[in-house]
Amino acid sequence: MRTFDFAPLYRSTVGFDQIANMMDRVLSNDGAAPSYPPYNIEKLNDDAYRISIAVAGFSDADLNVEVRDKALIVSARKADEDEAKTYLHRGIATRAFERRFQLADHVSVTGAAHADGMLHIELERQVPEALKPRQIQISSDVAAISKDVVDAKSVN
Repeated sequence: MRTFDFAPLYRSTVGFDQIANMMDRVLSNDGAAPSYPPYNIEKLNDDAYRISIAVAGFSDADLNVEVRDKALIVSARKADEDEAKTYLHRGIATRAFERRFQLADHVSVTGAAHADGMLHIELERQVPEALKPRQIQISSDVAAISKDVVDAKSVN
């Protein structure tokens, strides 16, 4: 396996440490990431996503979905079942789990639904107006633009 040294990135950038830390976390797992429960991440459109997690055997009360520190945390703990049951084969795993998904800036959870053994979590990127690109009108009257700039400076 390859190892990467992010020291040059830390030395030459400001404010990108979150990206480098995320890369460190991802690369340090060595493929040992948990596989339970299985999940899908769908891109519905440019600003909408859905995470679908297979949670067969869990009820709504057993599931917990929360957002904390720019991370989506999905966890489940099955309430103690009746111990009088005797299983000849138990293939449906209902063991406790916790899944974490790092959320990018301006991505928020808009809803969650549990149906047919699947937990669907809806996410949306909501970019503030100030960060969206805007079209600048081009004028052929340079004198009017210069006058607006001078007027703005005299007010301040």
